[in-house]
Amino acid sequence: MALSLLPLAVVLPLLVAALVIWGSTAYDRLLITKVRSDMAVAHGYFGQVLAEVGAGTQAVANSHKLHLALAAQDRPALHVQLRQARQQLRFDFVNLYSVQGQLLTASWKNPAAQAPQPALPPHMIQDAPSAQLQRLSHTDMLALAPHLAERLNIPLIPTQGAAPSSRTQEDQAMVMLASFPVNDAQGQPLAWLRGGVLLNQNLDLIDYINHIVYPEGSLPLGSAGTATLFLGDVRVTTNVRLFQDKRAIGTRVSQAVRDAVLVRGETWLDRAFVVNDWYVSGYEPLLNGQGERIGMLYVGYLETPYRQTKYGMLALIIGIFVVIMVLAAWLSLRWARSIFQPVELMNHTMQRVQDGNDGARVGELAQRDELGALAGHLDQLLDVIDDKTATLQRWGQELDAKVARRTQELANSNQSLQQAQAQLVKSEKLAAIGQLTASVAHEINNPIAVMQGNLDLVRETLGEQALPVTEELALMDQQIDRMRLIVTQLLQYARPNDYAGYVVAVDVNETLENSLVLVAHLLGRSHIEVQRHFQASQSVNINRQELQQVLINLMINAIQAMPGGGKLMLRSTDQTDKEGRAGVLVEVCDTGAGLTAAVHDKLFSPFFTTKNDGNGLGLWISVGLVERYGGSISAHNRRDLGEDAPGAVFGVWLLCEDVAQA
Repeated sequence: MALSLLPLAVVLPLLVAALVIWGSTAYDRLLITKVRSDMAVAHGYFGQVLAEVGAGTQAVANSHKLHLALAAQDRPALHVQLRQARQQLRFDFVNLYSVQGQLLTASWKNPAAQAPQPALPPHMIQDAPSAQLQRLSHTDMLALAPHLAERLNIPLIPTQGAAPSSRTQEDQAMVMLASFPVNDAQGQPLAWLRGGVLLNQNLDLIDYINHIVYPEGSLPLGSAGTATLFLGDVRVTTNVRLFQDKRAIGTRVSQAVRDAVLVRGETWLDRAFVVNDWYVSGYEPLLNGQGERIGMLYVGYLETPYRQTKYGMLALIIGIFVVIMVLAAWLSLRWARSIFQPVELMNHTMQRVQDGNDGARVGELAQRDELGALAGHLDQLLDVIDDKTATLQRWGQELDAKVARRTQELANSNQSLQQAQAQLVKSEKLAAIGQLTASVAHEINNPIAVMQGNLDLVRETLGEQALPVTEELALMDQQIDRMRLIVTQLLQYARPNDYAGYVVAVDVNETLENSLVLVAHLLGRSHIEVQRHFQASQSVNINRQELQQVLINLMINAIQAMPGGGKLMLRSTDQTDKEGRAGVLVEVCDTGAGLTAAVHDKLFSPFFTTKNDGNGLGLWISVGLVERYGGSISAHNRRDLGEDAPGAVFGVWLLCEDVAQA
């Protein structure tokens, strides 16, 4: 038993140690690769700024306006141009010198001052254009830009690990300096233009370099990126913090980095102690125009979050391997015991199959001897039995499903046939009623005509003698007119599209009020509240009784849609159609259940109804009546129209102008 654990106790710890060493080394290489790419970005941007200083100075030196002002000896104009150039190019100074090195004017100089113009020291006078990084003494820098004196004297702060030094301050300057001649037409220099950027305490430049290399959110795990420019081994501008918001300007680099970068000219890519913490750092030397190492460019990021993450990952790996070792030891012990268990497993499997567990199997055994082969054959036999049983059960289920499906299809066909027969009977009944109604109406018209003619003959024959019975004769006229109206309605029911009533100018608001009176008994019985919104100002040309018939039909439908009560809203408004024709829109709204998609599609079809006692002709006849006068009927759910209310809305649009009657 102990021999089975020997590989776990020896091999796995060695694997863990190798993995930890390799993982730590690979992780450190990734960090160094990261800072190498950061250094490349910072180096590229620093070179770009230096090139822009040169290009900007050369552009000013070649400007036509500068040549004109120089030729005219216009000192104020020269000063204005240099000051504008400094602001546009964001330089610290732009100076114009004579060929002999005498200062003519400068962007920082007051043109009204009468002080003598300082001259360049002889060693600073150049006869060739250039744009380069330079280290200048305190005196030379003041000769170029005395207004920058406050940025020169940087007190040195004692720094842990720095090389010993007796200096107390850094008064030299590191400058991006460009010099270009202002030539005449023959190419001879008339003057020299010098522009530059002082890097000492140039916080805007170093902050922008840091933003370019380490934008917001580019470093995970709470790390922070930093950038610094060194003059020698002194930080002359940096965003490394000494404490809180105090920048570490005046602190010095460690002696190990100084010797590697400034003395040997190497690029440092490694951990480094920066001011008060460890950073994954990159340092490279900065060279002046003569190729001398005068300072360093630094980028780096805080190492602590990455170190903690690395140690956490290594601890996790070790923990995983410990768990694996424990599990492996447990499995090894289990394997040793499993040698004696194949027969017991097969017996237990047969017992479970007998108890009804058809899926019970011995499973694959580690042994490849006769016991293992026997267990495999037993599982194969059980699989064959299970497969045959499943096939028989599937056939039985498929047969049951087919019988159920055929039974359902037969029931559906029978139901469809019954519905078609009922619809045919209903259609035949309605057609017979329509024909009968048309015949009865036609036969009634003849005696009505005879009665009206005889009544007129009696009135004409009696003359004044008919005065005592004038009221009776008038009553007979009214009843004949009523009979004629009934006949008209019968004909309209029988042939709604072939019969038109008398067209008059109708006020829809008044017609709505009159229609409400006729359905008042239904409203009172259903406890329905009526809301009126009458805004229509135009009259429509339609038969008054037919319009009233349509509105009453819509109101009754709305009332029947709210058996438990609700709100019946009647609205009217002036509205033009898509063709620009003037008309009036009348809407009947309810708060019922609304219209389903299936009902909406068949709503205006003849014989379609959702009521048990309906005949499906009301809306169909209403559509025919309205369309006869150039109008239309629509139906929508109120929520589909953007209203915050349930129910349906039926809209009747009526034309204001006359429509020719067929």
